Amino acid sequence: MSWILNIDTAVQTASICLAKNEKSIAVKINSSQNDHASWLQMAIVSLLKEHEIQMKDLTAIAVSAGPGSYTGLRVGMATAKGLCYALQIPLILISTLRMMAVSALKEKGDFFCPMIDARRMEVFTAVFDESLKEIEAPRNQILSDTSFQNLLKQGQVVFFGNGSIKFKKVATHPNAFFKNIETTAVQMAGLAFEKLSKKDFGNLAYSEPFYGKEFYSPAFNKLSNI
Repeated sequence: MSWILNIDTAVQTASICLAKNEKSIAVKINSSQNDHASWLQMAIVSLLKEHEIQMKDLTAIAVSAGPGSYTGLRVGMATAKGLCYALQIPLILISTLRMMAVSALKEKGDFFCPMIDARRMEVFTAVFDESLKEIEAPRNQILSDTSFQNLLKQGQVVFFGNGSIKFKKVATHPNAFFKNIETTAVQMAGLAFEKLSKKDFGNLAYSEPFYGKEFYSPAFNKLSNI
């Protein structure tokens, strides 16, 4: 039996899930994006205490590795790596887009396209089929009314995630369907256990979040030019 702590801080809602093998046992959710860092540590302690699980009982820790919020990804990755190092247990990296796709499989469709808002008309996205096979690799994409035309000709595509709101405004193809689908760390449980079974672990020293594109901040850019 394996106890896996799953951590997701990639988008607006942060969550943690305690799983026994691939089965979710309990979840905690924080909907305030501005305090993920202060919420996460106490939430982990509280979740384990409520279920009488000690830190030393954990088999591995899984973290949503991106793409997503720069700050959120760093908070989640730093926490997961720190705990794995202290406990000497494996780190499991989960694609945020694949995790989102798991939450959409209950919907009717031929393809599933999670979208994370990357500002303006840009999103982080990928495409999966109903067996979670990756049809189009994760990337950042600028949306227009002609986006995904080849895919839409092949079948029904379910678009979801906070970035899909922008595409809904310009998409006109009858095979484009838009759903409001909640994704939490619960959707990481099966993916994490599969990776644990295969011993597919992240490098504890060198693993970094997948940001999708380089970080840009006007304040940082100004300082770097001094």
